[in-house]
Amino acid sequence: MVFEGYAKYVVYDEKRWDLLRRKRELALKLMHVLERCSIVSTVVHGSVARGDVEEDSDVDVSLLKPYSPGLLMLCLERGGYNVYSRKIVMPTPVHTPKLYIYLDPSEELVVSNPLAELSPVEVEFYKFSGMLELRELAKNLRVPGVNKELMLIEPTDYGHTEMPVLGNEDYVAKRLGISLATVKDRVEALSRRAREGHTGLFIEEEVPVGMDVEEFIKKLCRENKVFRERVQRHGLCI
Repeated sequence: MVFEGYAKYVVYDEKRWDLLRRKRELALKLMHVLERCSIVSTVVHGSVARGDVEEDSDVDVSLLKPYSPGLLMLCLERGGYNVYSRKIVMPTPVHTPKLYIYLDPSEELVVSNPLAELSPVEVEFYKFSGMLELRELAKNLRVPGVNKELMLIEPTDYGHTEMPVLGNEDYVAKRLGISLATVKDRVEALSRRAREGHTGLFIEEEVPVGMDVEEFIKKLCRENKVFRERVQRHGLCI
């Protein structure tokens, strides 16, 4: 198979391996806390799953099934976590809204909870960036995925290789086990974000300090018809 662009070979030094271990330990601890609350549909995604972490890489743990926001907050607090901020995000009217909970002042560690059922395509978004379940992370596995610069990262024993997604969309879809349509969607979305920045989100609202997440969700239900239609079947607007 002939690839467009180039392949780059990246070798990690001990400092980078140590950084990866630290960030994976953060994810593993958080996922174990969630599991003890019977929240088992969790994944870590992005650079922590792939391995190509940097100092400012976020540790993104996501639930694949909607869970009660109040019970999730209680689970985290009982697990010893301090909640520093909470945010409701809905990128477009067709995307599932999510609750993001930031667990440190620098927002390095975050857990996200969908407020309605994710579509199969939205689950593929996580696979696009690379994702691991708890058991896979505990085995110290690494998986291929695409970074924000639209490079396919493939783990190796010495670090990783990377190659451009543009021009290689068919290979990327097959390598990641996702649809070609999802690859093209992510390429378009990340390219637009690179041009315009984090703009144009349909909903991006921080939950005020002192307000329960459920009360804030009810407020959004009253103010936004599209949001209400997406979450009301889960009893969040009552």
